[in-house]
Amino acid sequence: LAALERQVFDFLGYQWAPILANFLHIIIVILGLFGTIQYRPRYIVVYAIWTAIWVTWNIFIICFYLEVGGLSKDSELLTFNISRHQSWWSENGPGCVRKEASMSGIKGLDSHSYISVIGCALEYRYIEVMHSSFQILIALVGFVYACYVVSVFTEEEDSFDFIGGFDPFPLYHVNEKPTNLLFKQTYLLISPAGFSGTEGISK
Repeated sequence: LAALERQVFDFLGYQWAPILANFLHIIIVILGLFGTIQYRPRYIVVYAIWTAIWVTWNIFIICFYLEVGGLSKDSELLTFNISRHQSWWSENGPGCVRKEASMSGIKGLDSHSYISVIGCALEYRYIEVMHSSFQILIALVGFVYACYVVSVFTEEEDSFDFIGGFDPFPLYHVNEKPTNLLFKQTYLLISPAGFSGTEGISK
């Protein structure tokens, strides 16, 4: 649900890189849930590996908006240099008032307008940082839970056979039944005749 909420606002802000990352995250989460329900540890391991990548991605987003390491929140990195769009929260954050001022007096900019945003109770980059921090927290919890589920499934596989129950060699019993029946039938048919023939000869 948190990933879907983030995906919606990234779509509104045309943030193509986060949109792609969110889409992959949602797919992997569904895969992890399917693996948990259907007892598929491999799917859960894939989810656990993805959580490490997801945490790294969100750390990058935090560094991007806080402009750590030479990154700039005003760059077009998250839009693949396709557009100049910024986060949807930059103009629609809590308390923000969006104003458009015509720039018709400037030559060559008759159809353009200057957009100013004032009165924001919280700067948009901090909202994005909180989103990423929350995603990191959820990912860490998911990683711990995934490791726990995989360990439980592994213990169950060691102590319980899903086909034959607690019988350690169920297939051997199934395969041996016709052979045992054949031996029993042969013994019943040959043994009495053999004894009767021997008794007749001795007499």
